[in-house]
Amino acid sequence: MLEKVTNVQVRGIWPPEDVKSAWESWELTGLQPTPAEAWKRMQEFLGLGRADLEAMTQTIEPLLKHAHELVVATYDHLLQDDHTAAILGWESGADPQHLAERRRFFSVWIARTIGMDLSNDFAAYLFRAGLYHAAHGPRQIEVPEIYVTGSISLIHAAFSRVLAEEMPGDPVVPVALAGWSKLLSLHLHMMLTGYRAAKALDEGDFPVRVKMYGQVRDMAGRDEVTIYVHEGAKVEVLLRKFFDYFPHIRSLVFDIAWNDDSRLDSGGTAWSEPRPVYTVRNHPAWRVLLNGRNLAHTGGPVAVLSPGDEVRMYSPGR
Repeated sequence: MLEKVTNVQVRGIWPPEDVKSAWESWELTGLQPTPAEAWKRMQEFLGLGRADLEAMTQTIEPLLKHAHELVVATYDHLLQDDHTAAILGWESGADPQHLAERRRFFSVWIARTIGMDLSNDFAAYLFRAGLYHAAHGPRQIEVPEIYVTGSISLIHAAFSRVLAEEMPGDPVVPVALAGWSKLLSLHLHMMLTGYRAAKALDEGDFPVRVKMYGQVRDMAGRDEVTIYVHEGAKVEVLLRKFFDYFPHIRSLVFDIAWNDDSRLDSGGTAWSEPRPVYTVRNHPAWRVLLNGRNLAHTGGPVAVLSPGDEVRMYSPGR
């Protein structure tokens, strides 16, 4: 009789209490800020404010007038530099189709930049541009970080030249250029955030294949991804790399709480920094399997990975 009651309880309660507790204890910390969070924080740090934007607005028309010229000149410069020409495979001249693709991409960026697009959508766009520059784009061409940084500096120099020619002596120009410098630094920060997330995915002693199903697959835009980890790495390391690379998937999987991380500064004064804690939602359809076994039963995120391991992620939805 007792056995029958127990079986009924197990069948009638989903998830079972032991599994539910395992899910509720799933937490992940140490993730990088999402593009939207990094975008907002850097704007605050740079002090990009109303005075900057008002001055920049007065320089939009001359910059737009020369926008196409800036696009052409940028790729002429990349072609003339032996190192960047070799990176792009253009030692003997640019491939017309490849050049057209890059000019279109750059034209979209320059238009949104001069239009002072401060939306979270643009933050995500710049993050994705960083992924592409780390050889995670359609052509899988890696542009070393030095040239990503250098190109932003060249654009600021081009803005300075255009405004000196179009608005000579205008007192608004120095103020506007200070604002453009802040904005371009913001863009560089976002691109490098994506760039480094992509590089982290490729760094390690051995690869782990991660297969995705349901909404995770749909939001990632692919069925699987390969993530490299070092010997002795735990599953949580792989998950950090995954969710830093696919930050937009976090909202599907996690509930987010903020803890204060209390510290002392160099003068011994206490201060606190909000720290996000990502807790896996208590949903029976969300599962992470390591070699076919649910992590809730095999050590959770602290399980150690080995060569040949495979991780599968299942989420609610089709």
